[in-house]
Amino acid sequence: MEGKRSRIEDHPILDFKRGKELTFTFNGEDIKGYENESVAAALFASGVRVFRRSLRFDHPRGWFCGIGKCSSCLMRVNEVPNVRTCITPVRDGMIVERQEGSGKLPNKSETEKTREQKDVETLIVGGGPAGLAAGITAEKLGSETLIIDENFHPGGQLIKQTHKFFGSREQYASVRGISIADKLLEDLSNYGGTYLTRTSVVGYYGKGKKHTLLGVQRTDNGYKELEFSAENIVVASGAQENYLDFPGNYLPGVYGAGGVQTLMNVYGVRPGQNALIIGAGNVGLIVAYQLMQAGVNVKAIAEALPHIGGYLVHASKVSRLGVPILLRHSIKKAKGKRQVTGATIVELDENWQEIEGTEKDLDVDLICIAVGLSPSTELLLQAGCKRMFVGELGGWIPIHDRSMETSLSGMYLAGDVSGIEEASTAMMEGKIAGATIAGKRGHKPKNAEKIKREAQDHLKKARKSPFLKPVAKGKKKVWKRWNEVS
Repeated sequence: MEGKRSRIEDHPILDFKRGKELTFTFNGEDIKGYENESVAAALFASGVRVFRRSLRFDHPRGWFCGIGKCSSCLMRVNEVPNVRTCITPVRDGMIVERQEGSGKLPNKSETEKTREQKDVETLIVGGGPAGLAAGITAEKLGSETLIIDENFHPGGQLIKQTHKFFGSREQYASVRGISIADKLLEDLSNYGGTYLTRTSVVGYYGKGKKHTLLGVQRTDNGYKELEFSAENIVVASGAQENYLDFPGNYLPGVYGAGGVQTLMNVYGVRPGQNALIIGAGNVGLIVAYQLMQAGVNVKAIAEALPHIGGYLVHASKVSRLGVPILLRHSIKKAKGKRQVTGATIVELDENWQEIEGTEKDLDVDLICIAVGLSPSTELLLQAGCKRMFVGELGGWIPIHDRSMETSLSGMYLAGDVSGIEEASTAMMEGKIAGATIAGKRGHKPKNAEKIKREAQDHLKKARKSPFLKPVAKGKKKVWKRWNEVS
């Protein structure tokens, strides 16, 4: 088996509940896994680093995002090709193989396929902080909701956030993200809300009296087609990792920051021994500290800007532990053939050009890319929502009003899909969407309006911080455009 086995057995904060030990095969060899981890995580923990090879250049590809947003982990599972193994749970006796090319369908399928129709007042796509907050708020006011999420662990990014949140009591100040996820799921259950995991929306099929979407739920025995009919939709699909262009960026060992967090904080798998972080924003700084908690040696943090982009408290933590933060530096190339064996960083001038002769080689097996996110707007744009490009919000954004409704009546959005921000503000946007929908449907309209206004006030205050002022500027652009096109 390739590489080193790397399960974390001792962590200062986390107690990994891996569940029952299971066995599956990978390319004919028995692999140990656990019922609460993904196939890709189990393979990584067993030393497998190369999951597939790219179609065009035959490059080795491995773990990257860990949440089903990229194609790096596509494999053949029980003869079905192109399975995203990072969001597929381990099951006893499953057969996993590297697939060649684009993947061949089996000659005869034993997969069970059923179809079911679901009619719901409000369908929420995405079970992260924004989606859960929308569902809790709507259910609290008496509106029926259903949350669907393609991962098999509900909670979105919160389930891997071990740091304590800032802000007010309403924004869960001094509470770890993992505990916030538990609290939200408990609240949803107490108010009678429901959710489906392992369920993806594959297309929007128009609006008659109600919105119609087609989804697919993955089961242990096959797939279930779900046709959703909903009066309202809240899209809380989050965001995906930004990439960087440099030689060797395809190698296993080059991972997104969120993917690194998923491996070590959700599945208890050490993503490497020696790490280089690219990006000194809050995410890069937080992940650097979390890597050290997991027993990884962080060699350096390289930041292209002339200043640290994240909170000083996070930067001070890693600096006190001896991690150098190198400003005006970036990665020049990754070294290795089958996986990362090193990296070269270089200093940049004021025009962002590399300064010849400043190259420095680092002995690392992990390059963590923490250079921001892009909103996952595919479903909203496919449905026909009007859009605009807003750099302060991370790219192309569906135009929406202050109540989080898009240009398509009855379709709302919340969280990073409406602009890259923070989990605390995502929850506020979810509250606004959930309260707006409930109020319009006649469910305790006075209470709904109060919840909505309070959440909007919290957002306004939060966006006065130096780190969120650009977001406030971007939102004003969106609202202005909304008034022009509505």
